[in-house]
Amino acid sequence: MIQTKLHSLYGLKWNPFSGELPIEALIKTPKINHFAWKIENLVLDGGFALITGDSGLGKSTTCRLLHDKFNQINEIKAVEFSRPQSGLTDFYRELGLIFGIDLRSSNKYGGFQKLREKWSEHIKKTLLRPILFLDEAQEAPTSILSELRLLGSTRFDSKIILTVVLCGDKRMLRKLDSEDLHPLENRIRTRLIFERYSREESIDLLHEALERAGNPTLMTKGLIETLADSSMGNPRTMMSIAQVLLLKAAEKELKQISEDLYIEMFSNELPKKKKK
Repeated sequence: MIQTKLHSLYGLKWNPFSGELPIEALIKTPKINHFAWKIENLVLDGGFALITGDSGLGKSTTCRLLHDKFNQINEIKAVEFSRPQSGLTDFYRELGLIFGIDLRSSNKYGGFQKLREKWSEHIKKTLLRPILFLDEAQEAPTSILSELRLLGSTRFDSKIILTVVLCGDKRMLRKLDSEDLHPLENRIRTRLIFERYSREESIDLLHEALERAGNPTLMTKGLIETLADSSMGNPRTMMSIAQVLLLKAAEKELKQISEDLYIEMFSNELPKKKKK
């Protein structure tokens, strides 16, 4: 198996460039830690939070980190809504499953009331709001996002009984700018906006990933800088290229991965010098 070979060749605990990293391999930046602190305060009062940015910058990874963090706190109920593109019937069916309530698709009003009662009871016991994570939120119909807003507020909108973390790319910003979702957009209390990484941030990310995986010298300094330059500040792109190089290096049983292998594999994509 490839994992066994990676361990025997390079002493890696896991593949640092895989898309299926264990939770302990995920890196919390200061920006993510600060956002997590804001969510800790948000569960006291409830409301909406938004994570947004271009694809590949770490939005879903942040959701994983936050979900794991709050799941370790007994008083907090943190759940993931897995199908954002659902219609209202499937929306209530999934909410019933994740909150342990028997909801009938033919009785949406009854489901509406049961969910609010469940969340209100949780708040009475813990004083904390449940957290619902909705990844790929740009795919959610306007009707679902509006339903979440109505579900989570009581007493003429004076008491919020649910914390919702919406995570989506920049299409989510355009969606929120629509007239139908202005009431929701106005209720977003904290935001985390991902921008492309700087060259230094990309280099630091690679160093940290290699350190956590157990082999900080797996790549040469020159290759790390080359990957940071070629990825244009997108961590997913950088890790995808690194993944290809790692598997090729393992196939060749190279002791260390250098920029020579990068040139060998991606020479066709490098800019060519003009002839005089």
